[in-house]
Amino acid sequence: MVGLILGAGLAVFAIGGSTYLFFAGGYAPVATAAAPMPFEKLLARQALHARLEKEMPTTVPTTATEANLLAGATVYRNHCASCHGLPGRPEAAFTRQMFPPAPHLFKGKGVTDDELGETYWKAANGIRLTGMPGFRGILTDDQLWQVSLLLAKANELPPVVQRALATPD
Repeated sequence: MVGLILGAGLAVFAIGGSTYLFFAGGYAPVATAAAPMPFEKLLARQALHARLEKEMPTTVPTTATEANLLAGATVYRNHCASCHGLPGRPEAAFTRQMFPPAPHLFKGKGVTDDELGETYWKAANGIRLTGMPGFRGILTDDQLWQVSLLLAKANELPPVVQRALATPD
């Protein structure tokens, strides 16, 4: 029994030590162009979804009126479009160098199938190690909800909101 405990302790020490040496020795992929480590995407996704389950709002304090969607379009153009793109426009060249790449939120389904509270939480808090900043303290709570509503309705926006997004700077 003592041998089993000693062997298990030695195995834990060896794994921990080799992991430390891997990172401290500069072998871990840290450049944005490097391939992800084994299980990196899985663990990051799992951690994000667990946190969302605990913290994302379940009630929405505002509605998707044209005024709120227009306000959301202004917030989006000023704070989100450089990384996440605008409808009908090509993505900025620098976004191809991000790891993970910033999703273009007006291509395909974007985040229209996400719960509204999830989009709000991500905009408010950011996502660690992705380049996605948290905008709490930069944007008001109303602005965070307005941009979340805009993205939730991205595939069914009124023409006036579509024009506001498509108008060149």
